[in-house]
Amino acid sequence: MTFLRASLKTGLGVLLLSSLAQAAALPTNLNWTSGPDAPLFADKNAKQGGVYNLRLSTFPLTFRTIGPDSNGSFRPFLLDGQPGLLQMHPNTREYLPSLATEWAFDDDQKTVYFKLDKTARWSDGADISSADFEFLFEYMRSDNAKAPWYKDYYTNSITGITVYDEDTFALHSADRLPQDDLLARLGATPRPKHFYPDGLPENFIKRYNWKAEPVTGPYVLGKVKKGKSIEFVKVKDWWGYNNPYYQNRYNVDRVRLKIIRDQDVSMKHFEKGSIDAVPMLFPSIWHNQAKGPLYDKGFIEKSWLFNNTPQGATGIWLNLENPLLKDANVRKGLTHAMNVDKMIETALFGDYVHLQSFGSGKGVYDHPNMQAKLFDPKLAAEYFAQAGYDTLDRDGIRINAQGERLVLVMNYQSKIHSARTTVLREEAKKAGLDLQLNLAEGATGFKAALEKKHQAVFLGMGAGMKPVYWQYFHSANAKPQTNNFTNYQDSEMDKLIDAYDSEFNVEEKAKLSHQIQEKIMACDCFIPTYSVPYTRLAHWRYVRLPNTLGVGLSTALADESGFEYGLFWLDEDMKKETLKAKKSGQSFPVVNRVEKHGAESL
Repeated sequence: MTFLRASLKTGLGVLLLSSLAQAAALPTNLNWTSGPDAPLFADKNAKQGGVYNLRLSTFPLTFRTIGPDSNGSFRPFLLDGQPGLLQMHPNTREYLPSLATEWAFDDDQKTVYFKLDKTARWSDGADISSADFEFLFEYMRSDNAKAPWYKDYYTNSITGITVYDEDTFALHSADRLPQDDLLARLGATPRPKHFYPDGLPENFIKRYNWKAEPVTGPYVLGKVKKGKSIEFVKVKDWWGYNNPYYQNRYNVDRVRLKIIRDQDVSMKHFEKGSIDAVPMLFPSIWHNQAKGPLYDKGFIEKSWLFNNTPQGATGIWLNLENPLLKDANVRKGLTHAMNVDKMIETALFGDYVHLQSFGSGKGVYDHPNMQAKLFDPKLAAEYFAQAGYDTLDRDGIRINAQGERLVLVMNYQSKIHSARTTVLREEAKKAGLDLQLNLAEGATGFKAALEKKHQAVFLGMGAGMKPVYWQYFHSANAKPQTNNFTNYQDSEMDKLIDAYDSEFNVEEKAKLSHQIQEKIMACDCFIPTYSVPYTRLAHWRYVRLPNTLGVGLSTALADESGFEYGLFWLDEDMKKETLKAKKSGQSFPVVNRVEKHGAESL
């Protein structure tokens, strides 16, 4: 690769001017840093080795991490846990070295300079270099990727890259940002230029649908049995272990994902020992299924960590392009026809918390006074009557003058949600609403939401350290294959979101966030349901966890839903002991552990 000492890759291409070549030399007055001397958070007693068996509910529609069908439940195994330029300490939330060993800020408050770890390698052994970060822009901006959100982000948020040598470059933000926000925006993960020698071809979506890229992380895709199982294999001599913050992490040699669609069937596999751990976020599983002789005899342990993670937007998303839902009175009625509190109390055993707005746990960016609308069937009926549904059919469902019944079809994506949505359905009848439930599982169901093939969808999304709004509510993203699930379009909202994304001052940014949340709630196109302030796991006793169970930002304890912090390990001696005891009738102490990582730990 020939590096252009003054190559500034912009939305207009690569700008090459001989006069710029000298001006764009790496500044000599930069104040380089390698981050704070933060405490290590992995357990030094962790053991290496073993095969870790997990359940995956559906076989993925693609091995791509960009473009159509790529944003499913399998994606965290492909994309999460892949080192980018920096990593965030999961307790202190300070930035630490990862692919970059040093970084420096420009006075313009838009630019960050990075020096790469010279030992960093792709999983196929190729060097990771500035060329891969330069290629990242070509990759994300390509129309062949069919990824409008990424194209916009790598054009209008991250505007370009200046390459100085094979290990040194600068990334540029469109806006002035505080240093932490700037690192969050520019802390990118590269794409392997050598894997695409001719760039992204016109038939990229089809040609690379089942071709997994080389990765920066500790696990690479291994043996695949289509429709049955997927295996990840540890990268030999992974470069990351040169970094003390990656040591004693990602300890198992192989991770095997078995495709088991039915939750009840997967629990039987788990209790037979063919699966090593299962997530236990769902209260119905934790309270009703995670019990019995295997638990009473200590073969299976239960671990519950109250974490300190930001909460994403979980709720009912209404498609504004649907004729019924274009009526504001119908939407207002729907907000009062959903008995979320009863759903939490009954179907969720009171474990969850009623979400009050569009996400939570974002500090000053959360609206301090926002409240979700309460279940009020009488008020809901009044709104429905104003929309023309002013008469009751013989079964109590409201009808209009044309004899059309008030029907809302709501998709949901997991059988485990059936009890929850059933509560909503039965309670909605009190307002004269026929809430019809449609189970569209896994990747298929999420694809339907992306393509806006829904009237309403019961869906939860992830969250970052700060709220993001563009992908959900900007008019430019109101199209198929995007996360604007409501088809929301409003020019005033667009201005607020654009201002929020570019605002430098934290106080002003928070005010904009509050205004955006007010508009979301005023639209009544998103009905908040619940947040989950913890993570839980049931695991065979040989699946070992740190004394703290996890860290403040843990969303999983043993990477059971994707590669996260990799803090667990397998104790092969304990596994032999467990299997022997199971045959002989021996038992172990019952283990039900609870730990908390509250604000006091940050």
